[in-house]
Amino acid sequence: MKDKKMEIFHCGKEIFKEKGFKETNISDITKKAGIGVGTFYNYYSSKEELFLDIYINENKIEKNKILESLDINKDPVTFVKEFMTKTFEAMHSNKILKEWYNRDVFNKLEKAFEKNPQADNESMRNFFVDLLKQWKADGKIRDDISDELLAAFFDSLAYIDSHKEDIGIQHFPDIMLYLVEFIMKGLTDKGGNE
Repeated sequence: MKDKKMEIFHCGKEIFKEKGFKETNISDITKKAGIGVGTFYNYYSSKEELFLDIYINENKIEKNKILESLDINKDPVTFVKEFMTKTFEAMHSNKILKEWYNRDVFNKLEKAFEKNPQADNESMRNFFVDLLKQWKADGKIRDDISDELLAAFFDSLAYIDSHKEDIGIQHFPDIMLYLVEFIMKGLTDKGGNE
């Protein structure tokens, strides 16, 4: 039983990478997996549910690669700039993660993430927000900013990135890297909380 689910997962991943979310349909996946459409529904309720599982897995893999390549003991400004640079590179080079920028898929992913605690636990966002809280506790960033506002800084960057066409594609990725730098410099400015 678990083997069939894994086969569906791997076949779906291959097809999503090849065709993208919108152009992939369940019959493509079941044909590649050598199963009937009814069997698919024994394991996943929809194409979206399968895609979310694949997306979470890809997100976790990329997050771990990024973290292994960085020194978490660097100063917060340098670490976050490097982290965000590598995150944006991963989001744009991985065809599964790149679907985040497809507005239709983004809305479905956003709703699915809200309903799925595992997705949030494995997300780059969750790691980043926890790291900011730790730095706050360690005195590396300002302590006059609430944890909710710290999370909102990160969320605003994701929002800006997902709306880059509206802002002007010619400004990316430079605008994101500058915003990350400005935010982190503001958060590490100890004079700002006096």
